[in-house]
Amino acid sequence: MTAQKRRIDIQQPELHTIGECADELRIDVYVVGGYVRDKLLGKEVQDIDVLVVGDGIDFAKHAAAKFKIDALTTYKKFGTAMLHVNQLKLEFVGARKESYSKDSRNPKVEPGSLHDDLSRRDFTINTLAASLNSETWGEVLDPFHGQSDLQAKIIRTPLNPLRTFDDDPLRTMRAIRFASQLGFSLGKETLEAIPKMRDRLAIIAQERITDEFMKILASPAPSIGLRLMFDTGVMSIVFPEVAELSGVDQRGDHHHKDVFLHTCMVVDNITTMTDDVYLRFAALVHDIAKPKTKQFREGIGWTFYGHEELGARMVKHIFKRMKLPFDKIPYVEGLVHLHLRPMALADEEVTDSAVRRLLFEAGDLTDDLMTLCRADITSKNSKLVKQYTANYDRVHSKMKEVEEKDRLRAFQPPVRGDEIMQVCNLGPGKLVGALKSKIEEAILAGTIPNEHESALQYLLSIKEAVIQEFQRTP
Repeated sequence: MTAQKRRIDIQQPELHTIGECADELRIDVYVVGGYVRDKLLGKEVQDIDVLVVGDGIDFAKHAAAKFKIDALTTYKKFGTAMLHVNQLKLEFVGARKESYSKDSRNPKVEPGSLHDDLSRRDFTINTLAASLNSETWGEVLDPFHGQSDLQAKIIRTPLNPLRTFDDDPLRTMRAIRFASQLGFSLGKETLEAIPKMRDRLAIIAQERITDEFMKILASPAPSIGLRLMFDTGVMSIVFPEVAELSGVDQRGDHHHKDVFLHTCMVVDNITTMTDDVYLRFAALVHDIAKPKTKQFREGIGWTFYGHEELGARMVKHIFKRMKLPFDKIPYVEGLVHLHLRPMALADEEVTDSAVRRLLFEAGDLTDDLMTLCRADITSKNSKLVKQYTANYDRVHSKMKEVEEKDRLRAFQPPVRGDEIMQVCNLGPGKLVGALKSKIEEAILAGTIPNEHESALQYLLSIKEAVIQEFQRTP
C-alpha cells in the first residue's frame, strides 16, 4: 500500500490514551473515515471511528479499562464496540473484508487487512486513515487518493462504482447526500453508475432511505442533492411526487416556470432562513399537487386551482410511505394548505377582518407560514422580488398589529361548549356547535372583541334566533 506522508493534528487526549494502549498491545490502530476527512476540511467531530488491525472488541475492552470505564457496549455480530469518553463517542472495529448477496445489504464479514477495510468503504474521501501509534502518530494513509478528491471536491468510489453500489445500494443516496452536504460534484463514473443501480434501493429499509433524504434536506444547499436525485432517476423511486413536478409549466409571475426547479429554489431560499428540516420539508411539498390540478384556461394560461387543498391531503400518505413522524403531519399539512393565503392578502387592501381569519386558521404556524411565503418568491426580476417582499412585510406587520390587539394566536373561543349548554339549557349536539361558530364568526369579523363577557352577551342576544333557525332546518 502506498501512503502519502502527510500528518494531521490530533489533539484529543482520549486518542493519545488509545494510542498508548495500541503501543502496549503492539497493535496497529487508526482513526478512519469521517474523522480524518473532517479534520482535513477544518471541521471538528465528536463521533470517531477507531480501526484496529486485529480484534476490535478485545481492544475496546483494554481501552475501556485504561479509561477506567465499565460502560462498554459491544455488538458481537458486527464485531464492533462503542465507548463514550467525555464528549466523544468512540466506535471500535476490527479491520475486515466484506462480501454481499444480491438480496441484502447485510454483508458477510471476515477479518482482513487495513487495505481490505479501506477498500470496502463507500467513497474515497472516507477511505483516509491516520495512525494512533506513537512512531507514526497522525500519519495519513491514503491508498485511494481521497485527499486529492477532497481538494477537487469530487465524490468517487474506491472501487468500481457499480460494484460499490451493488454491494450496498444505499450508497447511491449517500453519494448524493455527501455532494449536497459538502457542495461537491459526483465523479463521472460515479454519476453514470447511479441510474444503473437505483432500482437496487428496493432492498433497503425505508427508514434508511428517508434518513439519507432528510440529511439532504438539512444540508446547506439542498437543491444540489434534489437535482442530482432527479437527474439520476433516484427521485422517481424515493419521492415520485417531487419527480413529477418537473416539466410542469406555470405562469412566470414571481415563480420559476418549471415547478420542480421553482421548488428547488424555494427550498434553497428557506434554507437561508431556518434550520428546521420540517419547515424545509413543507417548502419542498408546498406545490406537490400542481401536476394533479393543472388546467389550461383561455386568457389565463396554466392554472392549479385547489392545489393547496389537495396538496395538504397528500401529506399524510407521503409521511406514511416515507415513515416520517406522524406528529409532524398537522404542521406540514397546515403550511401547505395555507401557503397561498398571505399572497391573497398582499394583492388587496389588508383589512383587519381578513387578517383575523388568517391568524385564526394559522395559529402557531403564522411565523413559519410567512417564512415559507417569502421563500416562495423565486423571480429573477429584482423589481418584482422587492415588490412582493414589501407586500409580505406589510401583511406581516398588520398580522402582528391585529394579533397584539385581538390575541388570536392559538385562538380558543372565549365561551366554550359546556358554558353554551348551561346558558342555553341545551344538551350536547350540533346546535351547540352552531352557536359556538356564530361567536367565532363575530370575533373574526370584528363585531365583538375576543373577550369572555362580550362573547357571552353576544350569545344571549342571538341564541333564540339561532335555535329557531336550527329547528326550522330539516
